[in-house]
Amino acid sequence: MSESTTPEPTIFVDLQIACPEENLPSEQQFNTWAMAALGQYNRDFELTIRLVTSEESQQLNHQYREKDKPTNVLSFPFEVPEGIELDLLGDLVVCSEVVESEAKNQNKSINDHWAHMIVHGCLHLLGYDHISDQEAVEMENLEIDILAKLGIDNPYEISSEH
Repeated sequence: MSESTTPEPTIFVDLQIACPEENLPSEQQFNTWAMAALGQYNRDFELTIRLVTSEESQQLNHQYREKDKPTNVLSFPFEVPEGIELDLLGDLVVCSEVVESEAKNQNKSINDHWAHMIVHGCLHLLGYDHISDQEAVEMENLEIDILAKLGIDNPYEISSEH
């Protein structure tokens, strides 16, 4: 008899591109980054990643967080009604202009910063936060570990090359 193996979890990413930028990461890269963040939970997930303009990001950030400026990533967890089995995790709204600008300002590879934003957003969808210092340390350590598995350096280390 052969031992049965647990199937790999399935992470389904619905990628929506609602911005005119070129040179965006590929759909495969978004899938890889989401899998890195979510695969360790050994269950299936479905999420939407929507890439938006600064205008859409600012409007959503103002509407949901009362901050009247664009931001890198917004996370909208889906609250599954009690008694319903659903793999839907939620939505990430990522502003490509902000991600690219931050990467340049922080002397980071744009690709590495994209990966960080997707991992960061996925952890928010799972309920992690960084409101208190203790929560921030826990979330940042998780991000550092996940990104390291992707071959990406600690995003929280300050670059001395400014």
